[in-house]
Amino acid sequence: MFYVITGPSGCGKSTLARRALGDVPDLEFAVSHTTRPKRESEKAGRDYNFVSKDEFEKMIQEKKFIEWAVVHGNYYGTSRREVEKKSGKKNMILDIDIQGAKQFREAIKKAVFIFIFPPSYRELKQRLRKRGLDKTDVIKKRLEVAKKEIREYPVFDYIIINDDLEPAVKELVSIILSKRCLLESRLKEIVPILRSFSGEV
Repeated sequence: MFYVITGPSGCGKSTLARRALGDVPDLEFAVSHTTRPKRESEKAGRDYNFVSKDEFEKMIQEKKFIEWAVVHGNYYGTSRREVEKKSGKKNMILDIDIQGAKQFREAIKKAVFIFIFPPSYRELKQRLRKRGLDKTDVIKKRLEVAKKEIREYPVFDYIIINDDLEPAVKELVSIILSKRCLLESRLKEIVPILRSFSGEV
């Protein structure tokens, strides 16, 4: 099962995804490709695959992405190879933008789509300022985009309001674990149990 997490820049989706990875067994993180510069706290191959614009555009031409988009002037995308490599026996969580989530829905039908809400516009503005990653003009652009993105929530399966981190993490983990208990998710596990009931003890 794929769990696609998205929401406006600064809503905390990356933090929630990382926390879920630590709390849920057999959950893999899909590492996206991007052309934006690497931040000091980031590690190549763990947070993102950092590539040049030319390399990214070549991958687009070769149809190597399941989804890709230009976000705040940089390319972001999830490669088919990344998904195929990690999704064999495990569940996968994707932290992607809203444009990418729409493309992923078209390509992969069996997926869970989760939209992360900030508690308010004012709080989102404060979070973007506090993290100190962008200049004032970039923050302004991110907030303008957020006003449009926030209206995309009706097409998502679940909503998490990231007001307090710990409850938000619990909600995300609960969504993932509950999906694992669906009948269709448990069929392979219950078949041998059912067979055990068909014979005499």
